[in-house]
Amino acid sequence: QLQLVESGGAVVQPGGSLRLSCVVSGFTLDDYGIGWFRQAPGKEREGVSCISGSAGTTNYADSVKGRFTISRNIAKNTVYLQMNSLQPEDTAVYYCAARQTFQYICFVGGTYMDAWGQGTQVTVSS
Repeated sequence: QLQLVESGGAVVQPGGSLRLSCVVSGFTLDDYGIGWFRQAPGKEREGVSCISGSAGTTNYADSVKGRFTISRNIAKNTVYLQMNSLQPEDTAVYYCAARQTFQYICFVGGTYMDAWGQGTQVTVSS
């Protein structure tokens, strides 16, 4: 069974930074790509960033490009999302998710994934 658990969400001031973690089990990060998504109240879930399995290539939504960085530690079964220069519009529940077909490439435009974590709340407020 595929399992993912997010952590690291918090309340931060505009301009601040957070590092989210996604610990996975039931699969290896070499075989599954990981995507980070977010959903704000009243809005659709949107892809933020992703990293492919075997290749480790990354992609970012235009809204976070240059501010967010996705990375992974395969030995620790953990994927990270470093978020810098946070703004109120970044406020959302952030989810990590796994997709086997993201082994070589990944994209952030869709929403289908094989398994999802429970989410972690990020609030950016002054």
